[in-house]
Amino acid sequence: MAPTMIISWIVQFLIVPVLSPLSIGLTRKIKAKLQNRVGASIFQPYRDLWKLFNKNEVVSLDASWIFLFAPYIVFATTLLVASGIPMVNVAFQNIVTGDLLVIVYMVAFGTFFLALAGLDVGGGFGGFGSSREMMVSALTEGGLILSLLTLALISHSTNLFTIASTISTISFLNFTPIILAFVSFIIAMLAETSRYPFDNPATHLELTMIHEAMLLEYSGKRLALMEWASANKYLIFLSLAVNLFFPWGIAQSISLSAITFATAVFILKVALLSILVAVLESSIAKFRIFRLPDLMFTSLAISMIAVGLII
Repeated sequence: MAPTMIISWIVQFLIVPVLSPLSIGLTRKIKAKLQNRVGASIFQPYRDLWKLFNKNEVVSLDASWIFLFAPYIVFATTLLVASGIPMVNVAFQNIVTGDLLVIVYMVAFGTFFLALAGLDVGGGFGGFGSSREMMVSALTEGGLILSLLTLALISHSTNLFTIASTISTISFLNFTPIILAFVSFIIAMLAETSRYPFDNPATHLELTMIHEAMLLEYSGKRLALMEWASANKYLIFLSLAVNLFFPWGIAQSISLSAITFATAVFILKVALLSILVAVLESSIAKFRIFRLPDLMFTSLAISMIAVGLII
């Protein structure tokens, strides 16, 4: 295997776990600035993870193996998903985990174990957090899959690397269904990553939290893995948004110069989308739980229109 191929594979595999805490820190910093606060450093999530990895754990006596192993399963799932999506180049294709449906259902697999972990110890907060998470996840799947299906129909392939390569050659005049699918995907992304208006990622109020409710029983290293996996998932969805719908700048070869340039472009695009997410979260209030299905149906309807424009 050529050295550049090895470098490409290493970058592809490590870029999500290495940069995901930074994406969270950047979003938090921008939100703080928009709310006239100083805010913590963009590197604060790295410090938080380091602190948690060095703390002792408290495990409930009612916890089973699901509670104990769920953080490792959820974190490993995010790494598998990250290895199957185009980050900086499309020359190094992953035909095993790079399929559209494989990615969607691996994400759902991680969500399933996260919900099981919330239920496992029998706490009230974990129970309603898990039930809300599964409701949101089930209602989001349609819009998420159809938004990606729009790109698959255009590319005549369900492989994400092929999709990114094909979309990068399409004229901007033919981008109407892609823009509609992107709007649908953004709504689904906010739901899947527990952002506004679906969830408040910074709250521990029992009436509003979904994701945090499932993590209340965790501490120490396992909590660090759960938080890191959540950051990974956030960056994975940001990466899918910028590299599938707007794949300009992604490397078409495995040369060192192409990979370096593509990495810089990727970081810039993710930063811009993080700014968009921060602006959205600072501009809207969290929805009541019973209003969320309306927003997720909107995502589904928009993606169906996008598919209809292609067929």
